[in-house]
Amino acid sequence: MRAYSKRISTGVVLAAGCGVRLAGAECPGLSKLLIPVQEKPLIWHSIRGLELAGCRRIIVVLGHSADGVREAVARAYSGGARIEFVFNPRYRRSNGVSVLCAQHHVTENFFLAMGDHLVSDDIMTGLPAHPPPDGGATLLVDHRLERVFDLEDATKVQQANGRIHRIGKKIDEFNCVDIGVFSATPGLFAALAAVLAEKGDASLSDGIQRLADAGRMRAAAVDGYWQDIDTPEMLAHAERQFAFFRYAN
Repeated sequence: MRAYSKRISTGVVLAAGCGVRLAGAECPGLSKLLIPVQEKPLIWHSIRGLELAGCRRIIVVLGHSADGVREAVARAYSGGARIEFVFNPRYRRSNGVSVLCAQHHVTENFFLAMGDHLVSDDIMTGLPAHPPPDGGATLLVDHRLERVFDLEDATKVQQANGRIHRIGKKIDEFNCVDIGVFSATPGLFAALAAVLAEKGDASLSDGIQRLADAGRMRAAAVDGYWQDIDTPEMLAHAERQFAFFRYAN
């Protein structure tokens, strides 16, 4: 794996999904990304994390409740990164389609984060230390399976010697889980576009598996705090654990 020839300064946040398992309970009809976590909307934490990783330009892919998410970001975020918005009209499809909406706005390597994941500062500030392989991507993973709040719901990963072999929610053999943060090249777009052309839909995991099959998908282990926020129970767990996940005001 070669070192960066240029510092990554662009980030992409996926903020298009409906999130019905959480939003339906907490704010019916709105995006779950508007739900406050420690007095900030959930999406604010993802944007701030990418800024900590060194991003000076952050592209937010909107879909469900796009106006509300855009307004929430404008109200809550006052950092130094330039925020740009793109809209995914097919937001009810899999999340790889949302990634592809950023394709024409990103020409160099980039960081990718999920708008509904809380990830600790130490993980995000360390993200530049995990470069992507040529034409591929690096996924941050957690091997501490006993600490995953809802392992059944997590995206599982089978990796060896830093190389990802399989990924998916339903795979039988795995030794870590996907935390939803990537360091990627435009090769990820190409992989997702190929899957979309074949299937008419494409999840991010589909694109990762295609890169993995080509030997261009790496895993980087982290040991900081993170939490996927999909259900009221996950949100409550994250709030209880926030003592290990503080942001400076």
